[in-house]
Amino acid sequence: MWGVPTALDFERMLREVALRVTRPRVAVLGAVYAHPHADTDSIIGAVRGELPEVSHQAVYDSLRVLTAAGLVRRIQPSGSVARYESRVGDNHHHVVCRSCGVISDVDCAVGEAPCLTASDDRGFLIDEAEVIYWGLCSGCSTAPSS
Repeated sequence: MWGVPTALDFERMLREVALRVTRPRVAVLGAVYAHPHADTDSIIGAVRGELPEVSHQAVYDSLRVLTAAGLVRRIQPSGSVARYESRVGDNHHHVVCRSCGVISDVDCAVGEAPCLTASDDRGFLIDEAEVIYWGLCSGCSTAPSS
């Protein structure tokens, strides 16, 4: 898939993971792709722009199913509501602004996912690491203090 995915791309993605294609699922996938790191309320708003009659429950159910299928990723930085993104399967991390709450993706610091190698795995087979960097975004760090 190159460029911005279309509804047909989303339908194909659903079929590839053996999920039934429904209008709410396609619309939710579209909203997550269009609004990275959006919270549930923002996704509901975006989906309702396309499907005004969709219920909150249909969006919640779609997010749960899409997350379980690995088509979207749910993140929840400390002190924040759950957010969803379409970048899955690459073990990237996030940077969060302490002031405005904006979230951006960041790749692992060095080489091939070094953060997957724990100093002591305690017998776990580790397949994902969640790292969140905290600080001030460029807009907040240069804003005059009041």
